[in-house]
Amino acid sequence: MEAGLLGQIGLGACLGFAAIGSAIGAYMAGMAAIGAWKKCIIQNKPVPFILVAFAGAPLTQTIYGFILMQTLFNTQILNVAQVLGVSVFSGLAIGASAIAQGSCAAAACDAYGETGQGFGNYMLILGLCETVALFVMVFSMLAA
Repeated sequence: MEAGLLGQIGLGACLGFAAIGSAIGAYMAGMAAIGAWKKCIIQNKPVPFILVAFAGAPLTQTIYGFILMQTLFNTQILNVAQVLGVSVFSGLAIGASAIAQGSCAAAACDAYGETGQGFGNYMLILGLCETVALFVMVFSMLAA
């Protein structure tokens, strides 16, 4: 595809916005995991390493942004405006999903750190947030 300069900026934005969301989500969840570990240490409770799963959950949205960026780069049917629009708004939506997931993961870290229970339930909620990013990626690929 010859996307032109604006199309190439859009492709970069697709990955960039997804990665920014992942970074913010992982930051929020990571800070909560550290806080939960601190509480466990103070209370002489075992430190649950499994909180890393919550903290790392928002990182997958960067992968979705990359996959979508590559797909849009390789498509032959989009013009510059379509590439720019689909890329920017899809990247923003995927990034927003990562931020929402990070916020829920932060709450999950706090709850699991305090109780040591409910891991499956918390992961289910994180999966719901993740589903938004998957839908955006797949539907955007179909639009291309």
